[in-house]
Amino acid sequence: MSSPHPQLPLSRRGFLTAGTGAAAALALAHTPALAAPRPFGRFGSPVRRLTPDTLYVDTRGRGDHTTVQAAVDATAGSGWTLVIAPGVYRETVSLDATRTEATWIGASEDPRDVVIVHDHAAGTPKPDGSGTYGTTGSATTTLRADGFTARWITFANDWLRADHPDITGTQAVALKVMGDRSAFHHCRFLGHQDTLYADSLALTAFARQYFSHCYTEGDVDFVFGRATAVYEHCHFRTLDRTDLAAAPYGFVFAPSTAGANPRGFLVTRSRISSEAPDAAYKLARPWVPSSDTTARPSLTVRNTHLGAGIDAVAPYTNMSASYPWQNQRFAEYRNYGPGAEITVPENSPQLTHEQAESATREAYLGDWRPWQEVC
Repeated sequence: MSSPHPQLPLSRRGFLTAGTGAAAALALAHTPALAAPRPFGRFGSPVRRLTPDTLYVDTRGRGDHTTVQAAVDATAGSGWTLVIAPGVYRETVSLDATRTEATWIGASEDPRDVVIVHDHAAGTPKPDGSGTYGTTGSATTTLRADGFTARWITFANDWLRADHPDITGTQAVALKVMGDRSAFHHCRFLGHQDTLYADSLALTAFARQYFSHCYTEGDVDFVFGRATAVYEHCHFRTLDRTDLAAAPYGFVFAPSTAGANPRGFLVTRSRISSEAPDAAYKLARPWVPSSDTTARPSLTVRNTHLGAGIDAVAPYTNMSASYPWQNQRFAEYRNYGPGAEITVPENSPQLTHEQAESATREAYLGDWRPWQEVC
């Protein structure tokens, strides 16, 4: 897996425990002004604006706006670019469906430097007393517009179970993306349960999404949703859990692909590592939500390294006995590593060579070619 930043990514747990909060650990809270004379790198500045539709965001006031949401609110229509300076942006951000073809760029070209983070969980009470946020409402960042692109940004949710033993709704989404043609290059998605929600705007909308050279970590169903999503050259990491005495600790993927959609999640040329004990995690389980009981979850993992954290004997399990994983669309092809060892063949369905010819990014994404974008 190639990357301009080959060092190990600083995980969400790492930047929480390395100091007093994310900002301190990333050394972004009190950086002297002279230490960063060009906060927007090679992407211009408010006095040297690349295009009239480019806005600059900086927590220290050197841009057009100090928060990402304020910059989003200042845009209207299609084609806006946000260049975001290094910093920890503690806020929730929402991009509605009208603001299409948007691009967000982490100015330092290192995703560890630009962090959009908040700490809502599904069971967190809303301040107005109207109930709890729910899974969708827990998202730190919500993207509804088509044609979105992000580069070199961390999307995080730093809500922790241990801090809230009274809350049972522990889903805490870092990013929910619903638009068609949504691309993420060299980004990070950090959380625990339900980290990355790759979804669509409606059951009949087959949203295509592409994740390239991205890092995602979590524990329960931490890559999930009904999008047609391709994960290429990505790194998925399963977290340890001190609150559980026995496996399974969690599940990497939980697709909820609509039955009418021929393609769900494709993971290719990627890797899955773990900080948990060997075989503590399942590769996937199917999610058939109550809102769509006709869903047929689809996941293909191919040419990917599965580390020892994945249970090779039984890599799949059910979320509900009513919808066994064997009746869904799960398959593998030419995976390798200790978690990919085929010990019980019926538990690891394999594509034939002929079937694998149609399990490609081109087949999944059609006439859209996001991998050709210059990063």
